[in-house]
This record gives sequence, C-alpha cells and structure tokens, in this order.
Amino acid sequence: MFKEFKEFAMKGNVVDMAVGIIIGGAFGTIVKSLVDNVLMPPIGLLLGGVDFSDFFLLLKEGAKPGPYNTLAEAQAAGAVSLNLGLFINAIISFVIVAFALFMLIKGMNRLRREQAAPAEEPTTRDCPFCHTAIPIPATRCPNCTSQL
Repeated sequence: MFKEFKEFAMKGNVVDMAVGIIIGGAFGTIVKSLVDNVLMPPIGLLLGGVDFSDFFLLLKEGAKPGPYNTLAEAQAAGAVSLNLGLFINAIISFVIVAFALFMLIKGMNRLRREQAAPAEEPTTRDCPFCHTAIPIPATRCPNCTSQL
C-alpha cells in the first residue's frame, strides 16, 4: 500500500498540481493586496471617501450599543453584521485572478498550437466509383479497375 501511494504521489501530474496550488495561493495573496491596498482606496475616494472594507449592514447591535463607524468597532462590540464591503473586495479579487488565469491559459494554448506539427499532405484519395482509398498518383483503381 505504501509503495502504491509513493508511485501515485510521485507522478508528474500530482507534483505539478501541488506546485500550481502553492503558486496559486501566493498569487491569491498578491491579488488580495492589490485589491485592498491599490484598487479599492481610489475607488472609495471617487465614491466620496468610502472604505469598502468598512461597508457593512448592521443586523443586531452588540453588547455596546452603536453607532459603529468601522467594521472593527462593530465586531469588537459583538454586533452581527453583513460585511458587504469585504464581499465586494472578494469579488474583485476573484475577477482579477480569473482574468489572469484566462490570459495564462490563452497564452499556453497559443504556444501549443505553434508547436503542433504541421498537417501532413494526404498520400491517398478515394476512388470516385468504389470509394476505396487509393494512392494519389494511381491511374487505375486496384479494387474496381476503373480508369481514373
């Protein structure tokens, strides 16, 4: 059983997948930072100084009554809230990651098409009478003996 597991774990696809997951996790962290620290502040500024990470809807006040100016204050008071700003940030992060993966796969597919061997010239054709495959230079069908 250990030997079978070792063979499975050492297959190229499993190792490639593990590397992809690790790089994907690191890429996700970079994209999250891009969204939270680079994209959302100017968008919030354009919308009147709104910090999307602090955009929430209060469902139930906590032990300390509101109003809560930030999400951190609401969470510290034990309030129940819908954290819509964090959700918007997550959606933007997802769109950026999905677009980056789309561009990566598109580039890989283009490289694969360029590396693909050119199509070989056909060496046979069909007899117009009996529809048997015959060599292109043939002048008579070997199957039905028709003149071509």
